[in-house]
Amino acid sequence: MAKVALITGILGQDGPYLAELLLKNDYKVYGLMRRYSNPNFENLDYLGLTNKIEFVEGDLIDEASLMNIVKIIQPDELYNLAAQSFVGGSWHQAKLTTEINAFGVLYLLHALKTFSPTTRFYQASTSEMFGLQHVGGYQDETTPFHPRSPYGISKVYAYWMTVNFRESYGLFTCNGILFNHESPLRGIQFVTRKITDGVARIKAGLAKDLHLGNLEAKRDWGFAGDYVEAMHLMLQKSKPSDYVVGTGDNHSVQEFVELAFKYADIPDWKKYVVIDPRFKRPAEVPVLRAKAAKAEKILGWKAKLSFDKLVKMMVDADLKRYNAK
Repeated sequence: MAKVALITGILGQDGPYLAELLLKNDYKVYGLMRRYSNPNFENLDYLGLTNKIEFVEGDLIDEASLMNIVKIIQPDELYNLAAQSFVGGSWHQAKLTTEINAFGVLYLLHALKTFSPTTRFYQASTSEMFGLQHVGGYQDETTPFHPRSPYGISKVYAYWMTVNFRESYGLFTCNGILFNHESPLRGIQFVTRKITDGVARIKAGLAKDLHLGNLEAKRDWGFAGDYVEAMHLMLQKSKPSDYVVGTGDNHSVQEFVELAFKYADIPDWKKYVVIDPRFKRPAEVPVLRAKAAKAEKILGWKAKLSFDKLVKMMVDADLKRYNAK
């Protein structure tokens, strides 16, 4: 009998890639979706998946809706990818970020404990929880948390609640501490997609410059399509645990910019990039770099797509969107 999976955040970046993977493995996939007057299925359409998923209406800040959905579906696996995930915006919407990212996870776990305790649960944690901790230049599962944004703080709450329900109630719950992962499906407000979209607009003659904040920040960037494989593998193990997922390498925002302009065949990126104080964060996280040895050893997982190829993939996709050559 086919396994049943419920994915929250189905309309975001990771949800479609995960749904594609699960469908290839003969899962029945449900996608949790808030009630929209005009829902945006662009990311699912990009992968040709919209008609292959059964949508259920609910909201992470509405515990009753989550209780009802879990009770009815009884999923074998639940992947919580929903979040207010824009770090910069979390200072302006700290309360909403906390309600969705922290309390929403508590509500999901409570629903599983009450109505479907055998469901295997994946929580999308984040490298932003580490913040200023750079032990040995890398972060792994033993690195202490020091979040530097309301987003990071909300995710630390969710992380420990996930651990707590595993240790207190015996639920199969896993945290995937994913470092930055990108794709052509990335939201336009995120710096990587903002860069590739901006470059494509300049190439197409629709823009004259690109406004950015801190070019010195370094991140461990991988491909979202690779990272959803790690999510799935975590829930297939005999015992639940928490895993850091990343490439083990890092690059600055400036390196991303340079490559993006190069792949769009636009010389001298400095002519177009404007450093805009509006995009500077109140508290910066200068460097993040994963040590994913545990995921490689236990899950057999390792990032496949290189940084260069990731940037090229995103640039090519945005050039195509604007018919820029």
